Amino acid sequence: MDIHIVVEGHHDLSGQIYRQLRAGILEGRLAGGTRLPSTRDLATQLGVSRKTTLDVFERLLAEGYLSARAGSGTFVAEGLERLPAASSAHAREVDSAREHAKPGARSAARAQPLWDEMPDILPLPRATVPSPLDFVGGAVDKSLFPFDVWRRCVNHALRAQARSPGTYREAGGEQELRLAISRYLAFNRAVSSNWDDVIVTQGAQNALDLIARITFRPGDVAAIEDPGYPPVHACFQAAGARVVPVPVDSEGLIVARLPDNARLVYVTPSHQFPLGMPMSLERRVELLEWAQKRGAVIIEDDYDCEYRFEGRPMEPLKSLDRAGLVAYVGTFSKTIFPELRMGYVVPPASLRGALLKARQIVDGHGCTLTQTALASFMLNGDFAKHLRRMHKTYAARRAMLLHHLQGDLARWFEPIVPTAGIHMAAHLKAPLSEAAVVAAARSEAVGIYGLAPFYLRAKPRAGLIFGYGSIAVEHVDASLAKLAEVLPRIAR
Repeated sequence: MDIHIVVEGHHDLSGQIYRQLRAGILEGRLAGGTRLPSTRDLATQLGVSRKTTLDVFERLLAEGYLSARAGSGTFVAEGLERLPAASSAHAREVDSAREHAKPGARSAARAQPLWDEMPDILPLPRATVPSPLDFVGGAVDKSLFPFDVWRRCVNHALRAQARSPGTYREAGGEQELRLAISRYLAFNRAVSSNWDDVIVTQGAQNALDLIARITFRPGDVAAIEDPGYPPVHACFQAAGARVVPVPVDSEGLIVARLPDNARLVYVTPSHQFPLGMPMSLERRVELLEWAQKRGAVIIEDDYDCEYRFEGRPMEPLKSLDRAGLVAYVGTFSKTIFPELRMGYVVPPASLRGALLKARQIVDGHGCTLTQTALASFMLNGDFAKHLRRMHKTYAARRAMLLHHLQGDLARWFEPIVPTAGIHMAAHLKAPLSEAAVVAAARSEAVGIYGLAPFYLRAKPRAGLIFGYGSIAVEHVDASLAKLAEVLPRIAR
């Protein structure tokens, strides 16, 4: 009996035949015990040399898919029908059937049910229009980064690595970088720490994940700001916590609305995400008092505090903390670029040991080449120079954005003017709707983004978030001029 095998062209003939025979065996089309044609007959059927079919049979015999019986021929090996089917159709059948499966019944491998509830793609910053007129949030301007200086830092790190032994490193990160970060925080953020108080992470999200791992037991309550940062909700939910959104007002998180049994509170006090207002000093003290009475952990995410444009800086929660409650989280994603994947956490002393153990379990330690290069970049003063340059650039973009929002767009917007950061939120005035404004802008190749996706429970007020980290000042001007032309048409 002929076997259905299709050979195309003259390339990799034995590979083509091998893959099709193996697939037929694994999928059950060639049942165990089935006698195969001789290598001579199969070669004649397919129009190939007998050496080609001999090579295929020898490989399948060696791998255990076929068995040879002297004087009888070559047969499909027995027992392979027990292998799970690999077809996508079968996988879909398993997915639909497992909902009704009895306890203990065999089924395909699956993740914990909570992962089925996670969104397929977390709402991370991504440009949505093929245009430079895009206010995507969370992005920075890489074109202004001093890559020539960075290249020298990387070369220095390579030379250092060439002299070091090939061993695993400290889970907390390279000592030079931890020292550079501790000095930077002491000078710029009034956060006092020794170098070994700092734990280097793969961005702020990695720091949040590590804290969640060591803090939550299944069912513990985590309080987060509403509106807030969606990946934080997903991170805490994945750690088994029950996430409770807490509303914010003009002074930040409303402490009086915190659930009494919260094990952890996540806040962005320097620049509330996404609305932008800072948490008042009175509210900061109130939050610290609340946490001390309950033994709760506070995560202070200071994600873009470096860019302050007006007003006096507010003291971080970490610098006010006397009871060992605050885990201070920072990132280089907004000051350098997100692909660097570099962040840090300065935890309370009581959490430091557990965090180091968690870091060892997750990935051992980060990339020491990048850490050494970044340490040089900071300790040589190049990081400070870069921040000063970016501060001037972002200040100009922010000023242009405010010029329009408080000028020709004032009849449509109520901007929430932040003192810091590289994004600004603005509420829409009636009769405009968020979806209509976003759609109309995109029809003109202007990328703007609504506030609604950042709300969990609180009723969202229509508004937009303007990220100005990656849009040039002339494009801020051009895009908002276009928006001023579009809005009167959709408001009718």
